[in-house]
Amino acid sequence: MAQRLAHQASPYLRQHASNPIDWWPWGLQPFAEARRLDLPVLVSIGYSSCHWCHVMAAETFSDPAVADLLNGSFLAIKVDREEHPDVDQAFMRATQALTGQGGWPNTVFCTPDGKPFFAGSYFPPEPRFGLPSFSQVVQTLGQAWQERRMEVLDSARLIVNRLASLDRPSMVGTPDSELAPDRLTELVLADADPTHGGFGTAPKFPQAPILDALFVRTDQAANDAALFALEAMSRGGICDQVGGGFHRYAVDEGWEVPHFEKMLYDNALLLGTYTRGWLRAIPDDGTEQREIFERVVRGIVGWLEDEMRLEGGAFASSLDADSETDTGEHAEGAYYLWSPQLFDEYLGKDSRFAQGVFHVTHKGNLPAGAHAPTDGSGMSTLQFHGLPHPGRVANITAGLKAIRERRPCPARDDKVVAAWNGLLIDSLVRAGMVFGEPTWRELARACGEYLWTKHWDPDRQILARASMATDEGITRGADGVCSDYACVALGFLSLAQAVDPGWMEPAVALLERAVELFSSVDGGFCETTALHPGLFERPKRLADEELPSTTSVMEVALRSAARLTGRRDLLARADAAAMSLRPLLASSPRSSGWGLASLLARSEAERGWGPAEVVIVDESDHPAASPLAQAGWRLAPWGSVIVAGAPGTTGFGDLFADRTELDDEPTAYVCRGQSCQLPVTDWSNLRGLLWETS
Repeated sequence: MAQRLAHQASPYLRQHASNPIDWWPWGLQPFAEARRLDLPVLVSIGYSSCHWCHVMAAETFSDPAVADLLNGSFLAIKVDREEHPDVDQAFMRATQALTGQGGWPNTVFCTPDGKPFFAGSYFPPEPRFGLPSFSQVVQTLGQAWQERRMEVLDSARLIVNRLASLDRPSMVGTPDSELAPDRLTELVLADADPTHGGFGTAPKFPQAPILDALFVRTDQAANDAALFALEAMSRGGICDQVGGGFHRYAVDEGWEVPHFEKMLYDNALLLGTYTRGWLRAIPDDGTEQREIFERVVRGIVGWLEDEMRLEGGAFASSLDADSETDTGEHAEGAYYLWSPQLFDEYLGKDSRFAQGVFHVTHKGNLPAGAHAPTDGSGMSTLQFHGLPHPGRVANITAGLKAIRERRPCPARDDKVVAAWNGLLIDSLVRAGMVFGEPTWRELARACGEYLWTKHWDPDRQILARASMATDEGITRGADGVCSDYACVALGFLSLAQAVDPGWMEPAVALLERAVELFSSVDGGFCETTALHPGLFERPKRLADEELPSTTSVMEVALRSAARLTGRRDLLARADAAAMSLRPLLASSPRSSGWGLASLLARSEAERGWGPAEVVIVDESDHPAASPLAQAGWRLAPWGSVIVAGAPGTTGFGDLFADRTELDDEPTAYVCRGQSCQLPVTDWSNLRGLLWETS
């Protein structure tokens, strides 16, 4: 049997290389082979840190009997959803349409030309949980393909046509009244959880983009809801109180017990959101929140440096949920859990204090059946109660971290995903400017250098989706999708503003190429360049999923580039993208957080408080480190651009034209469109220019 997965860039695919199943990687070839052999196709989609993907791999895909059954009836394709988000999105839509729900592993059976006719998620090795076994599914569908071929083909056509009909845009325009800022904000707040913070019920996801949107306006109710959510999450078990960073989501309404995988994209987004939250937590009223949020921000960056940064400056994709227990078994969350007995053993006189601060009890707080130590006590996630002395807490968490590092660590997926690293660059620059941490900007710069030198192909003018360090060097994965171009461009625009104007050229090049490759007829953006022969649709994301929707990120990046360059064509393209989001925002504003943020920012502009161009003219050696530059990043509204440089700095259109220092002091110029305020040299005067109407 061919070992086709052994040399793939994806660690997830390599994990399945030794399976007895005759796996193919995603591409044109397996579908051609399926047509040649007249076999239906199994598309199995997962990712490296997925708990139930590991379970199904161990129970089912490692079983020779299952392999014999599958290899004779289907052509099997294994897909890393993080490497092929377009494939994942298309087949997940099919699974959700067929079953009413979705998740990973995503298990889809389709015709040789890629049209799905049956789908599900996890299937056990024996019938249980009300599910058939995987073998039963394979046998039944294989028999249907042989004996009722026309029924299967008709079902596949019906499914594809139904999915296509869902994407047809309405011929009726969205009235402006349905996009009134107060109406949209009220719709979002109606879904807020007033008890635990955040939105909806269990499982609870952080949903950073919609929290960003709630910070755009000077709306106390919206700001309070976002601040409450951020504080609740920062105190919950979803936040790694010892090592920093956030887990994927909470399985309960109160953020106590997470699904323990840690994803780069969640932490990239939350780093930016907690930085914005720190700015909105008013010092006089929100001192406690400010301390908590700064602790979170520094914890995320510390985790990134300690556990996620790779040689070359980029960042790894994820940490697994599972790790080994003290008995050698694999269990979800084993690396992160504690008991009073463990605190007594390791913390001594600080144990009782720490048990109170982190809410560690003998009963524990895990769901029934979850991992427990050999002494029989319950295990707890760590939650953060009150606001104890920060020095004492820091000493305790440092001790717990040193102890925890003796445990078997969760596996890390070292794949570098362009979009996720691009989002992280943007947040690292923002946090570095707001908190006055130049080393964070340096982390962002090094990451940007990696992406531009390792992911960008100057000959093909194509950005790679992923890369992986192998014995042969850096291996590039599949071509990037639109979200890769959008997120990396966004990160490069932040680097241009706070590190080096030279980053403007690659940022604009990525946006221009994305417009060329991915534009949709409705003004939005598709994920792929064209319909892949193995895909039954050309995916397009208007609604947020784990990332902000591709169209909303493109809109934000295009607007920033337009303000930085003065190019009206980029602004017009951003406006077209915004128009494509109007129906979704009118019906479900929480579904596109950054799309909503951009719309609210434009409404604020009508009140004189909208996005601004802040230009700091500074002849010193480090203009981005000046108090004026930091004040600009702290005070400027959503969608603003902030640049600092010597007179005549190039790369930013006319922003530095005819602008000089006043009285030999660094000087800030604030403009909105064609309207400019009088320049100031004192950072304390910036607030009036940015937030008071003229």
